[in-house]
Amino acid sequence: MSEIRPARPDQLVLLPALEAVSDTLFSTLGLGPFPHPGSAAELAASLVVLVVGDPPVGFARLEEVAGGAHLEQLSVHPKYVRRGHGRALVRAACDWARQAGYAEMTLVTYADVPWNGPFYASEGFAALGEPDDWYAARGLPPEMTVMASFGTRVVMVKAL
Repeated sequence: MSEIRPARPDQLVLLPALEAVSDTLFSTLGLGPFPHPGSAAELAASLVVLVVGDPPVGFARLEEVAGGAHLEQLSVHPKYVRRGHGRALVRAACDWARQAGYAEMTLVTYADVPWNGPFYASEGFAALGEPDDWYAARGLPPEMTVMASFGTRVVMVKAL
């Protein structure tokens, strides 16, 4: 497997297309279409974006939400799934956040999609509750309504 590292500026423009093709995996479960991927400018403004491969075949986008590290997006190209890239990216994201001084990592995902809730649980994440309540408690707007229309969403957390 390729080394995981922060994305170079020239790689950021490739990541929206990678996210879009990654989202097609959900169509096998009848989920989607999802909102458009983040732009290269949004990715550049992230806390950090970690990539695997050159050109990237996967990435993890971290944001700071209410003072904590938050895994905003994890995407792996469908041709490269089930090779450990996603798991390696999650672990690298947690390591990065720990080294940056964060005590925990949060994320919002589908509770019942095998490569979402159960996958993150296998990496030590635990369910906290419903996303809109979690966002509201932090003074943030609710999640886009379309996301919950495809299944049960859950906030998960892992102590670092």
